[in-house]
Amino acid sequence: MAVSMRDLDPAFQGAGQKAGIEVWRIENFRPVSVPKTSHGKFFTGDSYIVLKTTALKNGALRHDIHYWLGKDTSQDEAGTAAVKTVELDAALGGRAVQYREVQGHETEKFLSYFKPCIIPQEGGVASGFKHVEAEEHKIRLFVCRGKHVVHVNEVPFARTSLNHDDIFILDTKSKIFQFNGSNSSIQERAKALEVVQYIKDTYHDGKCEVAAVEDGKLMADAESGEFWGFFGGFAPLPRKTASEEEKTYDSDSAKLFCVEKGQANPVEGESLKRATLETNKCYILDCGREVFVWMGRNTSLDERKSASGVAEEMIRSSDRPRSQIIRTIEGFETVPFRSKFDSWTQETNVAVSEDGRGRVAALLQRQGLNVRGLMKAAPPKEEPQPHIDCTGNLQVWHVNGQEKILLKGVDQTKFYSGDCYIFQYSYSGEEKEEVLIGTWFGKQSVEEERASAVSMASKMIESMKFTPVQACIYEGKEPIQFFVIMQSFIVFKGGLSSGYKTHVTEKEIPDDTYNENGLALFRIQGSGPENMQAIQVDPVASSLNSSYCYILHNGSTVFTWSGNLASSVDQELMERQLDLIKPNLQTRAQKEGSESEQFWELLGGKSEYGSQKITREPESDPHLFSCTFSKGILKVTEIYNFTQDDLMTEDIFILDCHSEIFVWVGQEVDTKTKLQALTIGVKFIEKDFLLEKLSREAPIFIVMEGSEPPFFTRSFASWDSSKSTMHGNSFQRKLTIVKHGGTPVADKPKRRTPVSYGGRTSVPDKSQQRSRSMSFSPDRVRVRGRSPAFNALAATFENPNARNLSTPPPVVRKLYPRSVTPDSAILAPKSSAISSRSALFEQSATPPREPIIPKSLKVSPKTPESPAPESNSKEKEKEKENSMNSIQEDAKEGEAEEDEGLPTYPYDRLKTTSTDPVSDIDVTRREAYLSSEEFKEKFGMTKEAFYKLPKWKQNKFKMAVQLF
Repeated sequence: MAVSMRDLDPAFQGAGQKAGIEVWRIENFRPVSVPKTSHGKFFTGDSYIVLKTTALKNGALRHDIHYWLGKDTSQDEAGTAAVKTVELDAALGGRAVQYREVQGHETEKFLSYFKPCIIPQEGGVASGFKHVEAEEHKIRLFVCRGKHVVHVNEVPFARTSLNHDDIFILDTKSKIFQFNGSNSSIQERAKALEVVQYIKDTYHDGKCEVAAVEDGKLMADAESGEFWGFFGGFAPLPRKTASEEEKTYDSDSAKLFCVEKGQANPVEGESLKRATLETNKCYILDCGREVFVWMGRNTSLDERKSASGVAEEMIRSSDRPRSQIIRTIEGFETVPFRSKFDSWTQETNVAVSEDGRGRVAALLQRQGLNVRGLMKAAPPKEEPQPHIDCTGNLQVWHVNGQEKILLKGVDQTKFYSGDCYIFQYSYSGEEKEEVLIGTWFGKQSVEEERASAVSMASKMIESMKFTPVQACIYEGKEPIQFFVIMQSFIVFKGGLSSGYKTHVTEKEIPDDTYNENGLALFRIQGSGPENMQAIQVDPVASSLNSSYCYILHNGSTVFTWSGNLASSVDQELMERQLDLIKPNLQTRAQKEGSESEQFWELLGGKSEYGSQKITREPESDPHLFSCTFSKGILKVTEIYNFTQDDLMTEDIFILDCHSEIFVWVGQEVDTKTKLQALTIGVKFIEKDFLLEKLSREAPIFIVMEGSEPPFFTRSFASWDSSKSTMHGNSFQRKLTIVKHGGTPVADKPKRRTPVSYGGRTSVPDKSQQRSRSMSFSPDRVRVRGRSPAFNALAATFENPNARNLSTPPPVVRKLYPRSVTPDSAILAPKSSAISSRSALFEQSATPPREPIIPKSLKVSPKTPESPAPESNSKEKEKEKENSMNSIQEDAKEGEAEEDEGLPTYPYDRLKTTSTDPVSDIDVTRREAYLSSEEFKEKFGMTKEAFYKLPKWKQNKFKMAVQLF
């Protein structure tokens, strides 16, 4: 599209460069910018252009342009607004969606910009109208319609304006009445109260009474009698008659027209196909209520203006004042437009459109315009955050047919691809104990066991009165929250359940269940010690990838392989996972490009393999949908620019983040519908209402009102948890807020004690509930969430011949060097490394302590002779004592202790690799001994700010400056 300076109005210079709303009013056929203080104020005699700029997660800016036509605006002004909208789109690079808005029939998207409503005022710029602030208050009557956004129209102040179907607001000098028609819904009544609040704040300075009047209540009710007194007394209301404007239009039959030389020519064809649309032409798709104007990317600005004019004339000549015109550019079509076609395939290369946008920006820059907003911003480089406490209590059950078996602590994070699992995770929330109960389905698991797992998990949730969050997770699509909960996650091939074994037998396929003494290859992945995985893959060369590290073993022969694109973090994670998969065995390190012959022989010979990192499903900007589910049919309505107040306690909503789906269930939803929440989430993914190619295995979370986790509430601009503690339905809650001027402060609920299903309590006593908590299993206590610093120090005292399974080595520095000689058969002596660690304590007067970490259960094979009972008892006693010591140590580590009065030392003497280490210090808090200046220099923040961070983030900072 050719663009020149004369085509663009100077008023649009610099428009759309940052997120927000910009408004122009048409004055003397020119757009004039409206100040922010007047946004949302519209005059019935004027025409306006509204630009909504949204900053997307990928760094790009999305633009939606609306031109609003007041009911008394002139045809010339309306035409000017339509033309100037096309110009504004050109100035923004020719990719915005454009909407025609008519007073009283605005789209929900437009109204969402000016919540809770817009109430146009009489007059306009052409008539010289001036609003008189001191004007005497006049009684006005408004009708409100809408369940998610409110359409407000002023109607004559007369009894004949009232009906049983709608909600009316009577604004008097001293009191505002809301009249609820008997046929109106609770949700509509609640939304209308937001308009009452707006009128109260805008026209009464927040100082007037509010009353709710129910249709059908007679004079016996004082407020009802007062309301009817304004209408001369009570009398029955007439039935509502459909007006001409309320006629519905048939949207099923869509007619396609090609615009040529200012004329709309019908396009023949039995069905609509994407291939029909040519890039050098403009088309009109008439769907009755919606009229789409599609503009090819190779059309000129004049052709686009002409097509818009033809569409305007089309609805004007057919007397359809409520029809909406939506203009879209090739390559950026809206979902409603694409859904009208039999099968839509995006033929336009987005990269090409980006180039075109860049050419427009370059041209405008040469002509003196500021075009910063036209260029795509770089996406923010942030690691995905789990938004969940990773030090909670974990229980895991293996699903075997129709029963579940509680796993031991050491096996809780070791899953099989052919099996299903149920996990319960309880953790400290902001105000109460939170619980997450989920199911994990392996890729090779059978449908019967998946259904069994869901059924058993649902019964657990139902027994806890639906308070836990429910998760449905598939192998390979796990969300970050799951990995953080598991911390060290391993997926083995094959399965142990009866369902998997039966499936293998019936299908006559080989059982490839993992054998620790056989041949196996593991890919290591993750972003840190609190999020690392080992995934078993086929033991062939094609399974390798240059971006990862791998562990290959065949019996006692163990190789580690590092790709050329793998980072040092990947290599350290490989070391950690090696301690879980093959402890106490010599490894042979292999670097990509210099592998030994034996390594390739185990993999069946060399072959080509990939180098691209496996990327997670991208997280897109969240979309909120209201849902109705009846007789197996799911209907959804998108809610634009949503807030917490859009969640109604009587309804079910879906928050679509693309990479994961949340189903929010209100407290007032009946039990039968609550049990269908997971089915609703599955149906939503199948329908794919946004046509965004949702994965059928995307994680689904079921969230109950009042138990919203942080990884759900983060999608809202603000969140007030006290709103869910209020009693009553949506209307009753909001009426309380409007009448009393704010959300009542409810007593904070006490922490819940999660139910245990393994015959043992899943929550430690108060003495153990500190910054670190534990995972319980029938055989032992497993302390979760230790920092790598604590692990390193504890390992100094451990048996040098034993690997600790529950606390892998630190990320930054290994405690002892691994042999890298391929043919080495014996581990290198570790005494020198241990001595160097122990040297930190030799000068201390403190007597040596007992080991503070319980010995791993898998460090050595069982001896044939069983120990004496007395010895057994002593060992158990000792193990229990050691566990308590570790708990106390963890608790001490979690406290943000005051460091006033502590001596200070230079960084070179405090780091773990120091040649002249400081003695007589608490080595678990080395950072506390840095001077304030050096601390800020190394960590980039003050000590006070550092100790306010979560423990896992503190550990990351310490690793970065090598203080472990």
